[in-house]
Amino acid sequence: MAGANGKNGKQKTARDMVLSLAVISLAAGVIYLFLPHDDSAPELKRVDYRVELLTARRAASYPVAAPQGLSADWKATSVRFSGASFDAWHLGFHDSEGDYVAVEQSAQKPAVFIDEATQSARETKVTQRIGDATWTRYEGGRYDALVLREKGSTTVVTGTAPFDRLTKMAQALRTS
Repeated sequence: MAGANGKNGKQKTARDMVLSLAVISLAAGVIYLFLPHDDSAPELKRVDYRVELLTARRAASYPVAAPQGLSADWKATSVRFSGASFDAWHLGFHDSEGDYVAVEQSAQKPAVFIDEATQSARETKVTQRIGDATWTRYEGGRYDALVLREKGSTTVVTGTAPFDRLTKMAQALRTS
């Protein structure tokens, strides 16, 4: 009789495990149904960069640029100024098509700054006139850029956006 009880006990243990697994699976399914699981990219928060811009314009050794007149679908998403790091100015946007566009300025040595700001994009022979200045195109694997070298500073408009939107940003830049 001991053999019969041992077999019955093993069957009961296996049945209990299957029932426990079923209860756990059902609970996991219910939790999955009620928890939000949105796979879309999170909405980027718009930043107000006016205070940082005023601070940078007072502190920098060059005229700090920021866009004026861009449509509301250009969303500022990041801003930084570092006086301790060659008066480095950064203003990042998501453009009207969802691409990234950044304005980078610095008093750092141009070759080093351009390489960092463009993520190692390479200078092309193509230049374009924007306002009163001649900008040089840079092309890269990740970012393309428009670069303006001036006495005492370098301005880079860079990002994942195509050149027409990089140009639009460069056209909108004002230093006052």
